[in-house]
Amino acid sequence: MSVVSAKGLVKTYGDVQALDGLNLDVKKGQIVGLIGPNGSGKTTALNAILGLNQLDSGDLRVLGLAPLAERAALMEQVAYIADTGILPKWIKVSDLLACVGDIHPRFDRNAAIERLQQTEIRLNKRVGVLSKGMHVQLHLAIVLAIDAPLLVLDEPTLGLDILYRQAFYDAVLNDYFNEDRSILVTTHEVREIEHILTDVVFINRGRCALNLNMAAAEETFVKLITAQGTDLPAVPISTRKTISGTTHIFKNVPREALAGLGELSTPNLVELFVAVVEGQQGVQE
Repeated sequence: MSVVSAKGLVKTYGDVQALDGLNLDVKKGQIVGLIGPNGSGKTTALNAILGLNQLDSGDLRVLGLAPLAERAALMEQVAYIADTGILPKWIKVSDLLACVGDIHPRFDRNAAIERLQQTEIRLNKRVGVLSKGMHVQLHLAIVLAIDAPLLVLDEPTLGLDILYRQAFYDAVLNDYFNEDRSILVTTHEVREIEHILTDVVFINRGRCALNLNMAAAEETFVKLITAQGTDLPAVPISTRKTISGTTHIFKNVPREALAGLGELSTPNLVELFVAVVEGQQGVQE
């Protein structure tokens, strides 16, 4: 059974087409990056998955449940982190943990306290006096103490320095993720999550532009840097002039066919995203 199954999702806001037939499938044991430019439909899709908005049409199931109609049951099985500024500033840490325990049946308060003891956060402190980094540590301690099969991360490291960002994803990967759990993450910092993803979905104009298993990326896409004016044996999906030469990205072209023409490598997610979205290829596996 899919953890998230979205088929033909459509959502409009007045004249704005936020989702235009979006398909998405997240299975158990996957870490899926949902990547897209501003206004692409990422937030609308996440809100639908969390049962926060009404779709115009399409079929959506999360852990076998209809998110909007069965949201209370769904939220017992989902952990969620957005920009950590959403934590209430007036509440003490101890009271916040007690509140989460009253709301979420899968929350282990003792486990959260144990993790907080590894930080400088004290239970008698108010959330409002904590630094941005401490906010993240607190939010992470709460989420990792919830036994949820699905973790949704929406720009979770926004505004953090590189050390805190790295520590955040290390904790998620090492202390939460296993073959029975799934993670769906969106971020503008694509490079910092590339190494943890099992799959990536590029979303543009409310549609899936690319659905790629990361293990297959090397077989599917090739980056070639050549001297200007080099004859190519196939048409690339993207060509850009750079300081080091001309960079081409090919899809489903054997590396053997490009050998000897220049420097070959696998494009990173940023390069691939630009090639697919700006090139308007609308590729979907």
